[in-house]
Parts: sequence; structure tokens; C-alpha cells
Amino acid sequence: MAEAESTVHEPVHEHPHPELRTEDGKLSGDFLDAISAAIEAGDRPHLCELVADLHEADVGDILEALSPDEQAPFVTLLGDAFDYTALTEVDESVRVRVIEELPTEAVAEGVRELDSDDAVYILEDLDNEDQNKILAQLPFQDRLALRRSLDFPEETAGRRMQTDFIAVPQFWTVGQTTDFLREHEDLPDEFYEVFVVDPGLHFVGAVALNRLLRAARITRIDEVMNDERQMVSATDDQEEVARMFERYNLVSVAVVDEAERLVGVITVDDIVDVIQAEAEEDMRALAGVGDEEISDSVLATIRTRWLWLVVNLATAFMASFVIGLFDGAIEKMVALAVLMPIVASQGGNAATQTMTVTVRALATRELDSNNVWRIFGRELSVGLLNGMSFALIVGTIASFWYGDVMLGVVFGLAMTTNLVAAALGGMLIPLGLNWLKIDPAVASGAFVTTVTDVVGFASFLGLATWILTG
Repeated sequence: MAEAESTVHEPVHEHPHPELRTEDGKLSGDFLDAISAAIEAGDRPHLCELVADLHEADVGDILEALSPDEQAPFVTLLGDAFDYTALTEVDESVRVRVIEELPTEAVAEGVRELDSDDAVYILEDLDNEDQNKILAQLPFQDRLALRRSLDFPEETAGRRMQTDFIAVPQFWTVGQTTDFLREHEDLPDEFYEVFVVDPGLHFVGAVALNRLLRAARITRIDEVMNDERQMVSATDDQEEVARMFERYNLVSVAVVDEAERLVGVITVDDIVDVIQAEAEEDMRALAGVGDEEISDSVLATIRTRWLWLVVNLATAFMASFVIGLFDGAIEKMVALAVLMPIVASQGGNAATQTMTVTVRALATRELDSNNVWRIFGRELSVGLLNGMSFALIVGTIASFWYGDVMLGVVFGLAMTTNLVAAALGGMLIPLGLNWLKIDPAVASGAFVTTVTDVVGFASFLGLATWILTG
């Protein structure tokens, strides 16, 4: 963490106030220039004026758009006018870099004003030393709550939960509860339910605010609560929690420990972030780029991509080996060398389509033992029918192109074979990896590409060798 510095600048006055965004929603270049000029001049009043009343998401966009050497000065110059919630809206690499350049006292002061879930989101990417320095600056109760959340595994409900919630005894009346909500100032800024607990703080149920406001004051709280006990364990995977929100249309849900004591709450705004993060993670995994972010450095980007490029190189050599087995046939008929990439590429594209649908269905639990054979049959039928239709198209084109009907027949048969293999590989490989407890989004691409390349080249060149040059 950086040490605090004190710099005094003369403020610059009477600056124009450009629009934040252009008509197409992008950040305005004039606005960013004004921000940069205010930072360079050390003009805090004008900088505060520029970002006043902006949503934290907009401030996060501005922070990411600034150059790396302007980001920390931007936060420092704003001082207590900077809402640290904006750091939850930026890439991890930007967030870590900014925090490491700021004084520990400033970060601790900013974190103290955040909801606990946002504070954990900011702190979890830091190393233990920096975490401890910041936590040491916080009041004991805040430090204890954040440390407890940080002790839960990554990507679990315990990491995403907010530890500020409202819980009342089940013997209270509606009147006592509403009076409590009106009279106490130290309550969460936003909440949707009041949780009900027993004397041991075990979760009993929840009361939605609309039911609370409509009930008579003398009614006991346990008479109006929802006793279905929608809850998740603090150790549950955040993706499972997101599915629960989607399935039951929840706005918030109680988080409990192993003894079913209430320890936190997860709200729908956090789940939206989880859904987006999980979708991005699957997309990056399918492309073999790991947890790469757009703000990563060149070296960090190389590290995330290099391994899978090596894997793809190995699979390419396997395909080349298959081609080498038929080099005699290729020498006799140059048309084979011209046409065989078409067979492989069509198979690769078809396999990617099937693989993407399968991986997504596995991730959302839409594909299970109840429907796997039906979906398998559908994908196999699609591969066969697509293969036959493209066989007719490419076979006709090849026959006219080279004046050889049998070459067109071989081309069409190979196309059909490879599209069927693509359907099989695109579904069976993710299912097999999932059965082995390996994330199918991470590893499917390389294996599926190998299948379509090897089958495509082997079928086309094998059939050509047997029928045309045999």
C-alpha cells in the first residue's frame, strides 16, 4: 500500500462542463479530456463538479478509460467525494492497481462506508498482507464481519452475501417490527424482507415488506411470515444460488451457516453480477483465454492464452499426421489438397455449435439424465441432415469444378461423415468431461477440434484413396 502524500494546487475556475456520453452511449472524449485536465491541474473542485451526481457505474467507466498513471490520482484528488462502490464496477487488474497505489488509511475509510458485500468484493482480490493492513484500520465489528466473509471459499454465497440485514424474534408483533424499522437509523440502506429468527438466531422465515405493511399491528410476525424458508448455505456455489433466484423469482434470500443460523442475505443485484460473471467465465473458457480481462497487461494476456495455444498446436500435429498417411493420394490428385480444408472447417463449425449448446445446458442444469438421450438423438439427427444437405451442395460444386462426379461423391460422403462426427463429439466430449468432474467449458474446445480435424481428413482422404486412386 502507498503512503499518504499531501499536495496543494491552485484550483482552476470556470471550466466548461461537457456531456458525459455521446449519443451512442459511449464516454465522451471531451468529458475524459476535462477529467484528465482537472487531474493534471490538481483542481479538486472542478473534478468534483464533473463527477457530482454520477452513478458509481459511470464513475467506474471513467476510471477504466483513464490511463494507468491517472487512475490513482483521480481517486486521491476526489478524496471523500469518491464512492468506493465504483471500484466494484471495474476490472480486477484496475481495481488492484488503484488500491495498491492509494494510502491504506484512505482505502480503509472508503471501505468502511460500503455495504459488506461490496467491501468483500474489493478486498478479496488483494493479497493477505494488504487485506490485513486495511482491516486493521476498521472498527472491530466491521473487521470481524468482513474477515468472516473472506474466510469463505471464493465464488460461494458467503463471499457474495451482505452481513447487514434485519432480523426480529418470531414472537414480535407487526407493530413492534414497524416501530423498530422507523426508530432505528443503523439499518441497511435497502432491504426487501425482514427475517424471522428464534432465540438461537436460527432462521425461521421471512416477511416481505408488502405483507408487513398490510397486516394489522397486533398480528404476530410469525403469522404473516413466509415459512417456506427459502435459504442457501454460506458454502453453496454462487452459480447454484443464481439458479435458485431464477427458478423461484426471488428478490433476496437468507444465507445460513451449517447450524442454520442466519449470517447474511443475498439480494438480486448481487445475483445479476454473478450471472454476468459466470457467463463471461464460460465464454472465455470456451475460447481458451482463462480469466483474462481487457485491462490486463501484455505479459498477463500471454500467460492466459499460451497454454491453450500449445494444446491446439498438439492437436494440429495430430491432424497433420493423419494427412501424412495419405500423402501419396494427395500427390496423385491435387484436388484433394484444395478441398480437404473445407471438410475440416465445416465439421469444426458444426461441432462448435453443438458443443456450445451442450456446455451451456450443462452449466444451467437443463441437461440431465432425464433428457440426455432425447437431446443426443436430436443433435445426431441435426448432424446427419445437415451433413446430407451440405453433401449435396459441395458434391455438386466439386463435380462441376473438377469435372469428376466420383470426386463429388467422395467429397459429399466425407462431409456427411464429419458433420455426424461433429455432433457426436460436440455432445459426448462435454458430457464425458462433466462426468469426470472437469469443467467442460475449459477443455471441450481443443478435444472437439481434434475430433473434427482427424475424422474430416481421415474420411475424405481415406475414401479418396479407396475410391479414386485405389
